[in-house]
Amino acid sequence: MARLLALVGVAVISFSAIFVRLAAVAPTTSAFFRAVYALPFLWALALWQRDKRSFKSRLIAVGAGIFLGLDLAFWHYAIDDVGAGLATVLGNTQVVFVGLLAWWIHGERPRTEAVLAIPLVFAGVTLIAGVGSTAAFGANPQRGVIFGLMTAITYAGYLLVYRVAGRGAKNPAGPLLDVSIGAALGALLIGLIDGRLSFEITWPAHGWLLALALASQVVGWLLIGSALPRLPALETSVMLLLQPMMTIFWAWLIFAERLSPLQGVGVALVLGGVGWISIRGAVADDSA
Repeated sequence: MARLLALVGVAVISFSAIFVRLAAVAPTTSAFFRAVYALPFLWALALWQRDKRSFKSRLIAVGAGIFLGLDLAFWHYAIDDVGAGLATVLGNTQVVFVGLLAWWIHGERPRTEAVLAIPLVFAGVTLIAGVGSTAAFGANPQRGVIFGLMTAITYAGYLLVYRVAGRGAKNPAGPLLDVSIGAALGALLIGLIDGRLSFEITWPAHGWLLALALASQVVGWLLIGSALPRLPALETSVMLLLQPMMTIFWAWLIFAERLSPLQGVGVALVLGGVGWISIRGAVADDSA
């Protein structure tokens, strides 16, 4: 049952970038309302599950959510510049940044294999940016790659902070509620800086944003958060890699996002390197 729940959760969140493109609003607007529209549902679930975490844990979770709000805003910028599929692939390079930040902050020494995979990943990123190609997909692939890497860095920050906040949490709804509050604040911050955040409710844009909130921020994350801890690490890594591959397929099917051959090679290098790090593990076992 855990495998089925995880697969359904991954399939649901693979539509996140699709909903963002369908909404066709400013990146900070979609990031902000994705979090805000999820709040009533998560609040009701948290009450039902009787969340009893400490105020400190909840405050840390909100802080983690601010990183997530920045991540979502940067990711939505990347979607505008390089398309739904490639933006999702670039966001998955967070595995590299999590390892590097954990090494710097916590002294968690990375495996040799993980270090060797990093150049492979960034070679793929370079190809996705359209270097050496005049047929690269995307309105601005070079800028899209920059936003994609900023997505990965801020998501790594979110994961490292949330790792502290999530200790002792028995039910996912409470932490996800706090994270979503923080995400709304983070997106609001970026929106105030770029001046493009709009509070005007328009249709069908906000219908797609509501679908984004319910599918990704609520259902998808709750399914994944409850299922993945019960699965072996290898299966978890492989399942999570399905998301960018599925998003690339949906983007091709719905929006005709067709990558250049070099970008296709870049995707293969990024996902191959990320998959290798995820499956082999990023941190060395010092007890060996």
